Formats: sequence, C-alpha cells, structure tokens
Amino acid sequence: MAELARTAPAGRSFRVYLVGGATAVLAGWRTATIDADLSADDETVFGDVQGIKDRLRLNVEFARPEHFVPALAGSAGRHVFIERVGDVEFFHYDPYAQLLSKIVRGFRKDMLDAEGFVTSGMVDPSRFRALVAAIPDSEYLKHPNLSRAGVESAVDRFLSELA
Repeated sequence: MAELARTAPAGRSFRVYLVGGATAVLAGWRTATIDADLSADDETVFGDVQGIKDRLRLNVEFARPEHFVPALAGSAGRHVFIERVGDVEFFHYDPYAQLLSKIVRGFRKDMLDAEGFVTSGMVDPSRFRALVAAIPDSEYLKHPNLSRAGVESAVDRFLSELA
C-alpha cells in the first residue's frame, strides 16, 4: 500500500480495493497469498505496478468479484475502509461480493477465507443470503457458467456447514 501511494500520480486522490487473498492476509485469516488482487476506480494509480512488483517480489493481479460472479446490489456502498496513505484510500472490496466469489469458486483456501468473512463479522449471513436471492436474472446472463440454482445451493451449503 505504501508503494502504491508513493508512486501514485501527484495531486489526485485515488481509491484502491483489496480483493481475495489480499483481504485475507490483511485481516489476519492467513499469513500469505500467491498474489495481491487489486482494483481501483481510476487505474492510473497503478502506473508503476510493474516496478512495484519487481521491487517487492510480489505478483499483482487486477480483479474484482464481478469478473467471476453476478454483481450484488449495493456493492459500492459496502467497501470497508482500511486506511489512507498519502492521496490513496485503501478499502477491502465489498465483503459480500468477495464472499460470493469465494463460495462459488469453492477451493479449500477459498472456503477458509469465506469462513473468515463471516466469523470476523464482516458479513452477516442473513443479509448475505438475501443479497444472493435478490440477484437479477440479467446478472446470471453475464456468467453463463453459473446458474441461480447452483449459486444459491452453494451459498446454502456453506451457511449450513458454518452454522
């Protein structure tokens, strides 16, 4: 975060979102991640990302949950503020959207992260279930490999096992 803030274009404010493993590491649910998944409203903040990757020996990928799963209504209002460094504000990307992508992907590490979202209090299970149920059919059209029945079943299974 310090390197992104240091290399951000001067005189402008930016918002950067941590996604996936980056959230899990910063939240303390695990000690390492293969890559730092990031997103930003204005990607010019990533102008020196290649240099940052080289200096820190870190793999950076640009991703947000909506690249993989249907968008949840109100996602923009649920980002969790982390800190401001210089002209860059850092947030955990909407925890509800992150949780949905973890559950749908379903790898063991994803499911452990998913548990962290709920047990840490970042996500309320009832609200999460309601947000998933309210996904419009049009969102599923953007993700032809997913079905409403499959997604809702995966969410129900996860929440049942967690309870």
